[in-house]
Amino acid sequence: MQKWLASIRVTLKPVVNDPPGLAIHDALRNLGYAGVDEVRSGKYLQVYLGADSQDAARSAVTSMCQCLLSNPVIEDFDFEVREIKQFPEEDDR
Repeated sequence: MQKWLASIRVTLKPVVNDPPGLAIHDALRNLGYAGVDEVRSGKYLQVYLGADSQDAARSAVTSMCQCLLSNPVIEDFDFEVREIKQFPEEDDR
């Protein structure tokens, strides 16, 4: 079984209000970053998994995102899956 790293980005859909993004936007403007027009917040996850192929890993990650990692009513997700040689050591977590 091969080892994979999925880098997952979950963001609010464009029509969903984003209070944290608005607060960050205001704070950046107050700090002098006048060129910032909009901020949208989200979350980034890394999932290490074993799968027989990249297609199988992508299928598993899609299912994870649809079932748990995102709320399909208000959030979108995208991800990249790449093969890795080994999982991180338990001591490094």
